[in-house]
Amino acid sequence: MHQAPGRLVDRVPHVPADRLVAQLEPPRHFATASFESYHADKAHPSQAAARARLREIAYQLVRPANRGLRGRLRKAVPPAVYLDGGFGVGKTHLLASLTHQVGDAETAYGTFVEFTHLVGALGFAPTVDALAKHRLVAIDEFELDDPGDTLLVTRLVRELADRGVGVAATSNTLPESLGEGRFAAEDFIREIQALADRFEVLRIDGKDYRHREVRTDEPPLPDEVVAATVADHHGATLDDFEALGDHLATVHPSRYGALLDGVTLVGLTAVGPVGDQARALRLVVLVDRLYDRDVPVLLGGTGEHDLFTPEMLRGGYRKKYFRALSRLGALAADGAALVATT
Repeated sequence: MHQAPGRLVDRVPHVPADRLVAQLEPPRHFATASFESYHADKAHPSQAAARARLREIAYQLVRPANRGLRGRLRKAVPPAVYLDGGFGVGKTHLLASLTHQVGDAETAYGTFVEFTHLVGALGFAPTVDALAKHRLVAIDEFELDDPGDTLLVTRLVRELADRGVGVAATSNTLPESLGEGRFAAEDFIREIQALADRFEVLRIDGKDYRHREVRTDEPPLPDEVVAATVADHHGATLDDFEALGDHLATVHPSRYGALLDGVTLVGLTAVGPVGDQARALRLVVLVDRLYDRDVPVLLGGTGEHDLFTPEMLRGGYRKKYFRALSRLGALAADGAALVATT
C-alpha cells in the first residue's frame, strides 16, 4: 500500500541533556557483545591476552572500594586502557563487552566524534559533571582530524580520571603516534604525549575477521525507483539530497541520532558530489548514525560516485570519508535488496 513518506528535513529534534548522555551506548549490532562471544584467534595470543586484561579491568571498576587499616576508603587510580590494532580484530566487540560487563547504566559509550559533539551541545563543565557519574567512559574510533578536538578530549580524559572515572578507547594508531604527519605544533605534540601517558596500551594483532572488501561502488538507483520503494515501507523517509544537506546545517550533530528516531529506511534523490567540506563532514556524521542503527539507504542521482572530491580523499579527513563511503555502500546494498523484494 502506497503512502506519503515523511521527510528528514521536516524533523527538528529537541533532545534534552539527559537523553544526549543516556544515548551514549554501544551500536545496535554490539548490543549483545560479551567476552564469551569474542572468539580469540589462537594464532594471535594478543587477542586472548587483551580479553583477559579487560576482564580484570571490569572487575576493578565494579568491585567495592578497598579500605585501609583504619577503615578509610583507598582512592584507587582509575584504569585507562587503549586497544590498538587493525581493522576487524574485534576492538569494538571488546570495548562493547567491557561496557556490558561494567554495566550499561554505569558506562558512557560513544565515538570520539560523539563526545566532542556532546561537549559542543552541553558545554565542557556540564559534560564532565554528567560523565563523572559513570564508572567508565568508552571512546571508540579515537581520531585526530582536528587539533582543537584532540585538546578537548585530552582535557576531558584528564578531568574524568581525576574524578575517578575509568577510560577505555580504541583506534588503529598508537596514542603517541596520533597526529603525526599532520600537525607539528610543539604544544600540540606535547598534549598528545600527555594523553599517551594516561593509557595502558593493549596491542591486538590478527587478520580482519570479516574478510570482506570495502564497498564504495554500489550503483545508484533511478530517483523514481527510490520514491516508489520508500512509499511501500512504513517508517521510511524521502528527501532531496541537496535539501537534506541544507537541513543538517541547522541541526546540531549530537542530535542526528534523534533525527532518525523511528526511521526504517532512508531514500535520497538527486544525490550528487559534495563540494563543501563542512557539508561533507556533516554527511559523514549522519552516515555514522545510520550505520549505528542499521538503517538501509536508497541512493538516487549519481549515488556514491564522486560523492567526495579527490582533494577531500587526499586530505586530512580522508579516513572519515573512506569510512563513510564504506558504510554508505553497505547500507545502500541493504537498500537495494529491499528494492528487489518490493
